[in-house]
Amino acid sequence: MASPPAAAPGERDLRLDLFRGVALWLIFLDHIPENIVSWLTIRNYGFSDATEIFIFISGYTAAFVYGRAMRERGFTVSSARILRRAWQIYVAHIFLFTIFMAEIAYVAATFDNPLYAEEMKILDFLKQPDITIFQALLLKFKPVNMDVLPLYIVLLLFFPPVLFFLLRLPNFALAGSAVVYALAWKLDWNLPAYPNGVWFFNPFAWQLLFVFGAWCALGGAQRLAGVLRSRVLLVVAIAYLVFAFLITLTWHFESLDRFVPRWLANWMYPIDKTNLDVLRFAHFLALAAVTVYFIPRSWRGLRSPVLLPAISCGQHSLEIFCLGVFLAFAGQFIIAEWSGGPLLQTAVSVLGILIMIGTARLLSWYKSMEGRRSVPRLKTPDPDLAGGEA
Repeated sequence: MASPPAAAPGERDLRLDLFRGVALWLIFLDHIPENIVSWLTIRNYGFSDATEIFIFISGYTAAFVYGRAMRERGFTVSSARILRRAWQIYVAHIFLFTIFMAEIAYVAATFDNPLYAEEMKILDFLKQPDITIFQALLLKFKPVNMDVLPLYIVLLLFFPPVLFFLLRLPNFALAGSAVVYALAWKLDWNLPAYPNGVWFFNPFAWQLLFVFGAWCALGGAQRLAGVLRSRVLLVVAIAYLVFAFLITLTWHFESLDRFVPRWLANWMYPIDKTNLDVLRFAHFLALAAVTVYFIPRSWRGLRSPVLLPAISCGQHSLEIFCLGVFLAFAGQFIIAEWSGGPLLQTAVSVLGILIMIGTARLLSWYKSMEGRRSVPRLKTPDPDLAGGEA
């Protein structure tokens, strides 16, 4: 049987939707405390987790959509579109914040369990709602599990000039991003949070992964094509993934900790997620290299019905991410109130993912119905939370 033709340059890369959808599932599972199913997520077997996947795809697909707009319509128009999208994400974040606060407050009051408010870090909201809401509008107050959207909003706000340089001096722009990352580490740059501390996802550090994704979308991936097909790189990437896996085993089994040399532990730890530790970034790069090597863009499996649920979720990332935040807290509540063991934890996890899939399929059906009723016309794709609909 003949192999399928390679995807056209402007055709949607279903790998982005696939891994974005999988990342949404993994984030949902990781956000449920004491969940046995979360052992299936990648954070237990290496230095990085689904967040790196999500932010990289965000940069890649945002550059794909807005880069084309900037080439065709100029800096001003494309910047206006980017800032409009940042505003839309901001509105979605505030809406999510409002409903999420109501959900937690209702559960805590109804079941007379203030621990929910404490665990989700909304005690300040309950004590001083007026001040806290104002701080939430400034993106400084963020309950647990609500850090991704503010990060993406800030990254979009600064994306127009970054995209301008990526289109003209891509390597210079990427180098500048790396300099900002290094200075963030050296000078402890971060944004303040309320009531104290700093942002959990430091925008000055995580912008490197976002910009790297954009750089890949605008020709960087093609320039790296020869390297990515190299067996030498494949061996190095696999070796690093094995190394990371062995190190993470020592986190789960204390008896293995003695096999890690003291000098190595002193150099590695702590592996900082807030500032996107180099080890986390390298782990993501290794995962990406192995994935690209074994799953080309023209891979027939991307058209398989088995992968369609994940792809569908990835194509509606904003809605599914927001839904996942609600479902994660609902799952936490059900497991805690019913003292759920492995069976209930598995049922809650599976049901949550099924609800996400069902919602994504419903959104796809609704958009298809809207498309049939509207007058056909050429339209530049609108980017979703982590990219766009190509």
